Amino acid sequence: MTDSWATFGADLHLEPVGQGLRSGLMEALREAVRSGRLTPGTRLPSSRVLAADLGVARNTVADAYAELVAEGWLTARQGSGTRVARRSAPRRADPAAAPSRPARSGAGYNLKPGSPDLSAFPRTAWLRAARKALTAAPDEAFGYGDPHGRVELRTVLAEYLARARGVYADPERIVICSGFAHGLTLLGRVLRRRGVRDVAVESYGLDVHRDLLTDAGLRTPCLPLDEHGSRTGGPAALRGAGAVLLTPAHQFPTGVPLHPDRRAAAVDWARSTGGLILEDDYDGEFRYDRQPVGALQGLDPERVVHLGTASKSLAPGLRLGWMVLPRSLVGEVVAAKGVSDWTSGSPDQLTLAEFIASGAYDRHVRSMRLRYRRRRDQLVAALAERAPGIEVSGIAAGLHAVLELPAGAERSVIQAAAFQGLALDGLARYRHPDAPAARDALVIGYGSPSESAWAGALDALCRVLP
Repeated sequence: MTDSWATFGADLHLEPVGQGLRSGLMEALREAVRSGRLTPGTRLPSSRVLAADLGVARNTVADAYAELVAEGWLTARQGSGTRVARRSAPRRADPAAAPSRPARSGAGYNLKPGSPDLSAFPRTAWLRAARKALTAAPDEAFGYGDPHGRVELRTVLAEYLARARGVYADPERIVICSGFAHGLTLLGRVLRRRGVRDVAVESYGLDVHRDLLTDAGLRTPCLPLDEHGSRTGGPAALRGAGAVLLTPAHQFPTGVPLHPDRRAAAVDWARSTGGLILEDDYDGEFRYDRQPVGALQGLDPERVVHLGTASKSLAPGLRLGWMVLPRSLVGEVVAAKGVSDWTSGSPDQLTLAEFIASGAYDRHVRSMRLRYRRRRDQLVAALAERAPGIEVSGIAAGLHAVLELPAGAERSVIQAAAFQGLALDGLARYRHPDAPAARDALVIGYGSPSESAWAGALDALCRVLP
């Protein structure tokens, strides 16, 4: 081994650091990026060329590249080669301020819940569907659009939701929106105009959803939550509420399905009071250990609004969602949306319609179900081996798991993870302000990392657990 490993352009050398071939190469590349000798966007030699230049095995270079891609130092894309990643420039430190902690290069792993594996988006199949859909699209499809959404998409969604989720749907009941948040915003406006003041929510959930309802002028009292889901029964459970927001198939974030008795109690409440159930079908398609839990909407289509999206099954960037509404609500929701569809582009709606109709959507969901189940199993196995005192729950479905922690450990574990470059969320992050603090836990989103980053993210997680 020589003192100068390789040259990428004028006077740019990588120096060995005595850590072994792969580790030394990785650290030399990191230092070249830190110092600015390798600028963002710079294309690196192929693993074959660099291995020959260095006189090392090609696998050594390939493994170093793969690890640096996982850490965020490099990017790799078919046809574009391996390049230096574009990283945010660090802020210049205030010389008068003492550093709060030593600088440390992190792996940049993200295990926060709420996102699928974006690297698995079916680009080729989506492009094929887009070509076919746009070729057959009528000229009027490129106008401002019907606020109901494209009839082609509503038609195939009605068939798919009935088959896959047990939803009673026909195209006239469906309104397309740009995601769950958009749908909830529209429903909040309609409920407020109807005179509703309170929409009950689960004691653990996303604060952004509560905020959307609050912005519409609605109060959001919380329902108690236990191992059977939200407590919808009893005389005081939903007293005074005009609607309730539930995640019955797979409660977010605790992961429990709503017990059948509580599903029935919620529907009985809606029928007896004229209230509405807003069903967030969160992760409904990703169930691993038994058949998916059917949608609550099938119990009473006139009292339940079913909301779904392509955000978890495909990608949130598509901005495509849907509401299956009681007949009496369709006109009001469409009026709230406006005289034209300003939110979801017709070409994307037509593409999704073709994607579903061709069977590509079913094939993609089946493929991702297998991938996420494998990750879930690897997570459980790794914890059993390396953190046997950690109990795991909420893993029968979805893209996340709940890891129980010793009392008082949640905040310290999250801080330790951040120091290691690992992004985590604690259960407290999702607690309603009026709900009592019940337990310390982590909410681990195992769907987010790419395949190449998953092993590293799992290892980083195990290192910070108590």
